[in-house]
Amino acid sequence: MLSRVPSRPDGLLVRFWGVRGSINASGRSFQEFGGHTACVEIRCGDRLFIIDAGSGLGALGGALGDDAPDEIDILLSHLHLDHVIGLPFFRPLHLRRSVRIHAGNLGGESPREALDRLFSPPLFPLRLDQIDPAVSFHGFRAGETLHLPDGARVETCVLDHPSGSTGYRFAHGGRSVCYISDVEHGEGWPAPELVRFARGADLVIYDAMFTQEQYPACKGWGHSTWEAGVALCRAAGVGALAIFHLHPAHDDAHLRGVEAAAQAAMPTAFVAREGACLVFAPVA
Repeated sequence: MLSRVPSRPDGLLVRFWGVRGSINASGRSFQEFGGHTACVEIRCGDRLFIIDAGSGLGALGGALGDDAPDEIDILLSHLHLDHVIGLPFFRPLHLRRSVRIHAGNLGGESPREALDRLFSPPLFPLRLDQIDPAVSFHGFRAGETLHLPDGARVETCVLDHPSGSTGYRFAHGGRSVCYISDVEHGEGWPAPELVRFARGADLVIYDAMFTQEQYPACKGWGHSTWEAGVALCRAAGVGALAIFHLHPAHDDAHLRGVEAAAQAAMPTAFVAREGACLVFAPVA
């Protein structure tokens, strides 16, 4: 399923720029899976979406360089620091591109006020609109379908996480990908609404921050396990599972063990690696 990325892919492309949760991981033991926090590039043909703006967003902006599209949509799962810290360092903001920032966990309110508090003195020297006056902020209610200015359509769902979180589903060329992070599994898992949301997807990117042994002490923190991700994928008839939002203390050796265990339960499961890219060709 992994492949070299064509310059203008016809299918649905997924590339991981940040796969960690909470805080960056660094050092020799964290090279294989990477250390940046959450950021995923989605391409529906030529159309660029970015899910979450963690520290990996800086590397994505650098890779786009001067060839960045004129219009870019950043879809935030929520506004916790590890999911927005990369925003001021996103190169297209400095190129005066039209960047739209969306959030669905604020009851329909725009994320502007919250981001202005974070990215302004004394916490940060500039506001985002001082970096790029073309940046715009858009609120919606998780569960609504987004209808974007160019006619693009993105489905969303409500996720169980402190202060709320939003899941996203992208469809293109008869293929589909779901992003379900940050989320906590609960009683009666998998939840029927999430099964419906993920039904038949080619890939689910799922929050599996904790091991089953860690989870009881962290219950209520809004995260999950790879076992819960496998259960959701089985119930929803999902093609593959990307284990995501990796614990910052879980090093390469630990994550290789997680991957082996997950693949014993679901052969198409894998641990997301920073820089890895998947292309789902259109259905003929």
